[in-house]
Amino acid sequence: MIKPRVIPVLLLKNGGLYKTMKFEKPKYVGDPLNAIKIFNEKEVDELIVLDIDASKNRKEPDYHLIEQFAGECFMPVCYGGGISNFEQAQRIFSLGIEKISLQSSVLNNLDLISEISAVYGNQAVVFSLDLKKNLFGNYKLFSSSNHKTVDISWKKVAVDAVNAGAGEILINAVDRDGTLQGLDIDILGEIKPLLSVPLIFCGGLNSLENIKLAVSNGADAVAGGAFFVFNGPHRAVLISYPKYNDLTTLFGG
Repeated sequence: MIKPRVIPVLLLKNGGLYKTMKFEKPKYVGDPLNAIKIFNEKEVDELIVLDIDASKNRKEPDYHLIEQFAGECFMPVCYGGGISNFEQAQRIFSLGIEKISLQSSVLNNLDLISEISAVYGNQAVVFSLDLKKNLFGNYKLFSSSNHKTVDISWKKVAVDAVNAGAGEILINAVDRDGTLQGLDIDILGEIKPLLSVPLIFCGGLNSLENIKLAVSNGADAVAGGAFFVFNGPHRAVLISYPKYNDLTTLFGG
């Protein structure tokens, strides 16, 4: 596996594969299992699969679908969405998922992170940190399940999540989501000095050079959605992933 990792993010909604724009206007882009099969062929580093409806609608994870794509994937998978207790996490791990992503259920209950990491290890728990700028240009913590900013310190939340046992932080810039306008590198400058765990950076990825820029500014992995599923100015659906040689050249391999 290439280090740093380059990770496609797949969004689930009612069993289908969707892509959002700034966490809104979900657009259907196909069948998630077909996308996974293509990513298998392209030998991706890792895959993040997030159910964008589960927590918002207080639904349990779709275990049947999770079992299907866990069985199909040849790469490590991180799943997030609808996980609110240890038993749900336990069931998801039993289906073959290597990591789980938590956000809504742990903003006010970091004990869940501690409970899961104590059994499965810190590396199995990813804390999802969604950030959105306010009118003054300051980053605010954004709750994807409530679809609004939360008036608590996002830096403190990130540090507390790591102290509770999260082994990675998935940072997503809400204002760049789906825009293909480039990653918001300024976020890395604010959060990197605070944390010792790996950072997965997402939101606006648009080129290989953008990946390299994020890595040079402290990202341990770079994730993207639109960059891997759309092609051209009309955003035609086309599953893609950089060639191995292009990534090794990018990182000086």
